[in-house]
Amino acid sequence: MSTLDLNLLVALDALLQEQSVTRAAEKLHTSPAAMSRTLGRIRRILHDPILVRAGQSMVMTPRAAELRDEVHAVVTRSRALLTRGAPVDVAALSRTFTVQSSDLLIAALAPALLAVTRRDAPGVTLRFASEATEGTPALRDGLVDVEVGVLDHLDPETRTAPLVSLRLVGAVRPDHPIVQQPITPERFAEAPHISVSRRGRSWGPVDDRLAELGLRRRVAAVLPGHAAALALARETDFICLTTESAARQLGLHAFEVPLELPPIAVGMAWHPRTDADPGHQWLRARLREAAADLGDAHG
Repeated sequence: MSTLDLNLLVALDALLQEQSVTRAAEKLHTSPAAMSRTLGRIRRILHDPILVRAGQSMVMTPRAAELRDEVHAVVTRSRALLTRGAPVDVAALSRTFTVQSSDLLIAALAPALLAVTRRDAPGVTLRFASEATEGTPALRDGLVDVEVGVLDHLDPETRTAPLVSLRLVGAVRPDHPIVQQPITPERFAEAPHISVSRRGRSWGPVDDRLAELGLRRRVAAVLPGHAAALALARETDFICLTTESAARQLGLHAFEVPLELPPIAVGMAWHPRTDADPGHQWLRARLREAAADLGDAHG
């Protein structure tokens, strides 16, 4: 039995279903001679003739009749395992997906994601996780389904795709003194700033650009998330760097930063084991759609 492979099981199934070497050969797109040789191998392995001549036809032996349904079931299940799954029935999908991102991106993506989920996949729950597990094997361990953000800390096997390029603007309360006159690099640097960094860093690309001009801004506060930073900017004279859509949502005045800042490349990452999963494919497609309205989206 150690030599019995799946090809022999498929041939045995065809022989038992058709009870004819010729018809079994036609079913498997092979020649009667090749099928006859395969039947010989099966007979030697099972120590049973399987099909015997009865007049102009062939009939199953008792052993073959005993095996027929079981062999057919095994072959059917094997084909199902090795065949690409059917498209996901989104309306019947009942799963929880965990999306890890910053609070800025969660606030931007969540409304569109929740709207389409409520409409098309009411059985799906979206769990939004903070960046606390960033740089950990959360994707590899299955704790996170998709990570969205700046992807610079991933395991080598992780799959990625670009989503959108975001442009940073300055955000201040509507009556902030800085908006009363043209905003120069000097005036921009002189105003108090809020830095957003989960790791508590106060230096970033904007500081590099200012340093090239011989300027340095004063960072008055470092906060771990954009939500708190934008709320603070709305009540103080502090400047917060954010996206235009986030500033607009909170009623802040957005202005062009008087520096050449590189855009922020936002992408999504997922583990290879979920690459072909229909549910995950549906989720990633919805993330692409939600990101398309945030900036310069990628196809």
